[in-house]
Amino acid sequence: MADTEFEDAFRSHHQAEKTTDEPLIRVMALHALAYCERLFYLEEVEEIRIADANVFSGRRLHEEIDKGPDIYSLELASDRLGIRGKVDVARREGGSLQVTEHKKGKSHNGEAWPSDRLQALAYALLLAEHRDEAVPEAHVRYHADKKTVVLPVDPTAAEGEVVAAVARARELRASLARPPVTASERLCRTCSLAPACLPEEERFAAAEDKTPQRLFPADEDRRIVHVVEQGSFVGRDGHQLVVSLPNGDKKALPGKTVSALVLHGNVQVSTQAIHFCAANEVGVHWLSYGGHYVGALAPGAGGVQRRNRQYQALQAPALRTRLCLRIVHAKVENQLRYLLRATRGGSDGERPAPVVQGIDRIRERVASVARIEPEVDALGGSPAQAADDGATAIIDRIRGHEGMAGREYFAVLPHVLHLEEDDFLYFRGRNRRPPKDPFNSLLSFGYALLYRDCVAALLAVGLEPSLGILHTPRSAAYPLALDLMELFRLILWDVPLIGSVNRKQWSKGDFDVTTGQVWLNADGRRKAVQVYESRKQEKWKHPVLDYSLSYARTIELEARLLEKEWTGTPSLFARLRLR
Repeated sequence: MADTEFEDAFRSHHQAEKTTDEPLIRVMALHALAYCERLFYLEEVEEIRIADANVFSGRRLHEEIDKGPDIYSLELASDRLGIRGKVDVARREGGSLQVTEHKKGKSHNGEAWPSDRLQALAYALLLAEHRDEAVPEAHVRYHADKKTVVLPVDPTAAEGEVVAAVARARELRASLARPPVTASERLCRTCSLAPACLPEEERFAAAEDKTPQRLFPADEDRRIVHVVEQGSFVGRDGHQLVVSLPNGDKKALPGKTVSALVLHGNVQVSTQAIHFCAANEVGVHWLSYGGHYVGALAPGAGGVQRRNRQYQALQAPALRTRLCLRIVHAKVENQLRYLLRATRGGSDGERPAPVVQGIDRIRERVASVARIEPEVDALGGSPAQAADDGATAIIDRIRGHEGMAGREYFAVLPHVLHLEEDDFLYFRGRNRRPPKDPFNSLLSFGYALLYRDCVAALLAVGLEPSLGILHTPRSAAYPLALDLMELFRLILWDVPLIGSVNRKQWSKGDFDVTTGQVWLNADGRRKAVQVYESRKQEKWKHPVLDYSLSYARTIELEARLLEKEWTGTPSLFARLRLR
């Protein structure tokens, strides 16, 4: 078949096509639908796409296919069938048209997998319609076991299968609800979207009869870059981000190795660099010179369904109150566990009276929060207005317990720090906005770094950070990010900060002191960033899921487990505890 014969026929047909209100379904989306309806929904409706090693190797395979002089790769579309797609190989063999779909994996005991079969049949129907002649066979070539499966094409039966799949795809597109996790665990093990879907965690939440296999990545393979030198400039050079320092030095960063840019104070970034970051899912976050979170480069509209589900879910008084309870219970119990551990090794083996009293009061707060749980459960059976009023009253009590526990925690903190009262870092109580002493400036700066990570995790998951649970809406910060922070303040900043202070890692030269306020200078910020980012890379074992991952990944995991509270099987959010 001549090259011009193919091109002229397809060009004239595309020009004659009419647009419809219903968007055409990608043939690759039908492949995902036949593989797992949840995969289809995540990719095609919520537009969550994660390219792992398997995806990249599949792309390379398609790029390396030898087309030959009489073999063509064609993009086709059909309003009648409601599909569009790119055929890997189209050619004429023995006088008949033929399509071939290439797969890097193995065949199913010498046969085509159902999802591959549907994909190949859809391409055969597209080619037949556009050429207005029969396509009697479709081939699926499996490169791992070097098998080619031949599929006879019955036009009537094949069209029935494809039309039914398109109808189901459109039905799912119109729904806000995610389909359930597939019953086949085997399908999840090789799925690129397992880190977003968390199928093993959902199965565990439903049964808790075995340790889930960890499909969620243990480490972040890209890094967060903090630019703290005032007057720096971030630009783009090809696929690299280039940081230009005021002294003339330049540092090139391969874009694929960067997950986020954090720009502190007077740091400029070019429009080209921002476009590169937006196109490559590199977060851009701005902090003021003093560490106040200013804003971030927001994603597009791909999270519409997720935000709608979140809004609907958080209108339910029982759910919102239960989540508040869990957040505060986790925070206060972790404070208690840490103080018990940090104060048990006194020189005389005895805790000072203020420590004992403070720990006892926090222990009582833990017990008080736990006693509220039956009241929360009762909200589900109450009339709407009574449930709203009851939830408001309970949440106010929960906040009260959290606030009093926090005061006791900070009152005991000086006994955890190995400092004399005349030390410049001695802690005399929490103050902020602005911090009035070096230790409080360290606390505030570290919390700003943690807040940035929580905002980034929520945006990555597709949740709306302004729709909070425990914290009330206010313009200064996203309530949901503050909610997520409560699980990590102690674990990710208080613990490593106290350790660094007790190791004498800080000096007066790390701070700028002005009337009534204290800030970290550039050297101090670099040191704080190093302490914080090092802590995030430490591994720990989740106390419930029982698999190991870095603290950095745990923040995103908790955000995804939060979403599970209304999109899957609940109960795993906010169950992390210090051991």
